[in-house]
Amino acid sequence: MKPFNTNQILKAFIPKTFFILACALSFSSISCAQTKEQSKDVWKKMQSIVNMVKYPSFQNKTFNILSYGAKADGQSDNTEAIKKTIQECNKQGGGMVLVPKGKYLSHAIHLEDNVNLHLEEGAEILFSTNPKDYYPLVHTSFEGTEYMNYSPLVYTYKKKNVAITGKGTLNGQANNENWWPWCSKEEYGWKKGTSSQVDPLNRLRLVEMAENNIPVSERIFGEGHYLRPNFVEFFECKNVLIQGITIINAPFWVIHPIKSENVIIDGVTINSHGPNNDGCDPEYSKNVIIKNCTFNTGDDCIAIKSGRDADGRRVAMKSENIIVQNCTMFDGHGGVTIGSEISGGVSNVYVENCIMNSPNLDIAIRLKTNSKRGGLIENFYVRNIEIGQVKEAVLKADMFYNVHGNQKGEFIPRIENISLENVKVKNGGQYGILAKGHTTSPVKNITFKNVTIEKVKQPYSIENVDNLKFIDSYINGELMKN
Repeated sequence: MKPFNTNQILKAFIPKTFFILACALSFSSISCAQTKEQSKDVWKKMQSIVNMVKYPSFQNKTFNILSYGAKADGQSDNTEAIKKTIQECNKQGGGMVLVPKGKYLSHAIHLEDNVNLHLEEGAEILFSTNPKDYYPLVHTSFEGTEYMNYSPLVYTYKKKNVAITGKGTLNGQANNENWWPWCSKEEYGWKKGTSSQVDPLNRLRLVEMAENNIPVSERIFGEGHYLRPNFVEFFECKNVLIQGITIINAPFWVIHPIKSENVIIDGVTINSHGPNNDGCDPEYSKNVIIKNCTFNTGDDCIAIKSGRDADGRRVAMKSENIIVQNCTMFDGHGGVTIGSEISGGVSNVYVENCIMNSPNLDIAIRLKTNSKRGGLIENFYVRNIEIGQVKEAVLKADMFYNVHGNQKGEFIPRIENISLENVKVKNGGQYGILAKGHTTSPVKNITFKNVTIEKVKQPYSIENVDNLKFIDSYINGELMKN
């Protein structure tokens, strides 16, 4: 028997080993290069959307509400004076409806084409808290289901080239004595034995009507049904601007662009801690830019939506090209959220250069859906975010969201392509990543690149997730491996 020739074995083995290592290194460098190129392409696409969305323009004409009978005493009813001013502005081809410094009581305000409602610094519109002042009923939406209900406090229906600007304040005056108790929670003033939205003929009935395909015009609610109106709603509008104003004390959702296109929300401050006080909820909308805003809310700071269950599938319109830039989020259930009313789907969401920080902020980046909702959530890109503190998770993607009880259905949702890049978290709460997909529809393609999370109890808790990738990312000081 011949003895082993060690030198011959090494000569044969070493070149192959080096070849394998060289291939691995080459593949790794190619993969990194591809990731960099993909990231560049993503943000180039975002910039092309930004370049496409233009600010609305208005004639250089000013219509002062004081000239049409308004009184800045905080007590006189200025509804008709504001209405007359808006109508005259529209009749003359548009311009600025000026609300000078002072306090103005009003019922619902309805905007028209080519009108810029401008609140001067020190101007405050105080909205009535009497539900009867929001008649006649209008075509609107409640939690992703369309119906006929109280007018939103500021309502714009099928208009173009409209704006609300200035340094003044819209004050819904909602509190535990009005609007908020309708949510049926004692912490918001509801008392046992009194009516609320959870009564069988109210929210549940609305959802059932949608499931049974009852026409929207026949879904008549209003008085006696305790479904709160949205604050500022642009319904099927194009070329919309909300800029500079402060909004406080909302009955329900604060800013709600629905079925709208080319919307800019710039430099708005929202401070409203009532039930379901989402800060800004684009729904079935396209090309929406939310920038330089501050959110301090009783629910999600920003929640992107596309209809609930059967009604979302009836409309069959996704929200897409939603951009969030240079915003600050304080209290809220989620910083930037998709869902849960998401049946039409959401594509192409970009979030950059934001700060999120509050002991009362539950989740920074949140995706919530279930098998009643269905829908596809895809292409959610986040970069350059500073997070001070969150309670539950930095990223949560949940296909079993069930805040309203049993939410099992036949419409399995999909969540694909989530990327967080250059994110720093000082206190990550319970989880860095909390993700739960379906066995037949896992959450696909989560990438953390240059993400640092400190003081988190558990790096991640995942179930049915495909392709979770860490690139130069650290959790609790430990380099994360794929």
